[in-house]
Amino acid sequence: MARIIAEYTIGSAVPREPVVLDRRFVSDNVDLVAANCRRRGSAADVRRFAELDQKRRQLQADIDRLNQQAGQVSKSIGAVADPAEREARKAEGRRLREEIAALEGTSAEIVAESDAILRSIPNLTHAAAPEGGEADAVELRRGATPVRAFDFAPRDHVALGDALKLFDFEAGAKVAGHGFYFLTGDAVLLELALQRYAVDLLMREGFTPMTTPDLARDVILEGTGFMPRGPETQIYSVAGTDLSLVATAEITLGGAFHERIFEADELPVRLCGISHCFRTEAGAHGKATRGLYRVHQFTKVEMFAFTAPEQSDAMHDRLLDLECRLFDGLAIPYRVVDTAAGDLGGPAYRKFDLEAWMPGRGAAGEWGEVTSTSNCTDYQARRLGLRVRVPGGKGTRFVHTLNGTAVAISRALIAILENHQRADGSVAVPAPLVAWMGKDVITPPGR
Repeated sequence: MARIIAEYTIGSAVPREPVVLDRRFVSDNVDLVAANCRRRGSAADVRRFAELDQKRRQLQADIDRLNQQAGQVSKSIGAVADPAEREARKAEGRRLREEIAALEGTSAEIVAESDAILRSIPNLTHAAAPEGGEADAVELRRGATPVRAFDFAPRDHVALGDALKLFDFEAGAKVAGHGFYFLTGDAVLLELALQRYAVDLLMREGFTPMTTPDLARDVILEGTGFMPRGPETQIYSVAGTDLSLVATAEITLGGAFHERIFEADELPVRLCGISHCFRTEAGAHGKATRGLYRVHQFTKVEMFAFTAPEQSDAMHDRLLDLECRLFDGLAIPYRVVDTAAGDLGGPAYRKFDLEAWMPGRGAAGEWGEVTSTSNCTDYQARRLGLRVRVPGGKGTRFVHTLNGTAVAISRALIAILENHQRADGSVAVPAPLVAWMGKDVITPPGR
């Protein structure tokens, strides 16, 4: 259960740690980075990385020195008249090139090992993020709609969906296996209405809508901090290719600007992406697996922003505010939670979740995550090569990237059905969705 802190102002001033997780910073700040890894529950071997990077630097210095010697030998050959001396210098040149090749091979091995460690090091962590793991999240505030006191026994979304003919889990299991489903009837209209509701609000706030590919190259997944292959991955990969199904439009929206250099006046860039999301949910057995809460495929409207470094804190607060506005508009009770350091994903510097009240979950109702928003600072930008030109100066610097769920359809459906259910088994349609639904109440077909 999240701890509660009253009168907390999001965006309040806190000390900012440096956010420059390049090779030099990690090597020069081993204690700081190692302490952050412990705080995040990461097993990344920072000290081993520093040792390897020191060896890499020495090897590079040796390679540079030998290249310089080889160049001098090569230039001197034409000036030597004596054939024996010329052959001796050619032999010296070959020896130097062989030594350089051997050192480059050793360096490549060291770089490969150190790169693997560097990729596993999580982002630095905001000083105000709570300590601990999943159970140590801190409740910051609640939304505008209070938790409802029912005068009847509320049903969960599975029972409601069965009575209202909204889902077909049996057909989904036949076609694709457990964790897949069909939406039917009014549930389809609800999905489309939620998409339009979110996209329309975000467009008014300056976001550009995009539909994104369902597949991305592994280099793009790795660039955004997702592990596309391996036993711990949550990603579905396509055998025999470097493609994987995306778990979120965060991957494709970030990847769309791979190796982009922005002009300063282009930032911030605000995007909202509509995509299918695919997740293996490995290791999630027994964790709210009933119904739609933890499924292998769902549709999501995702917010994504590229900002200058000094803009990212304010943008993070703005993304959170938009999530709150969306769920306040749907009259869903929720709480804002500050995610603990040990529960943050690798790219996140700080993350806020919205947890909606789900009265049908558990014996007496429970909070369940419906959105999250993360400031990833320059963690993804370094991997994806996303830079901005320095205004009025020379060179570039890395941008900051941020993401936030506008609406994850499957979990939004749970929250709507369970919170807006009526004693007769019908469900009231939230006011902003009525125009797209064409009705203000969902009843069983034929009623």
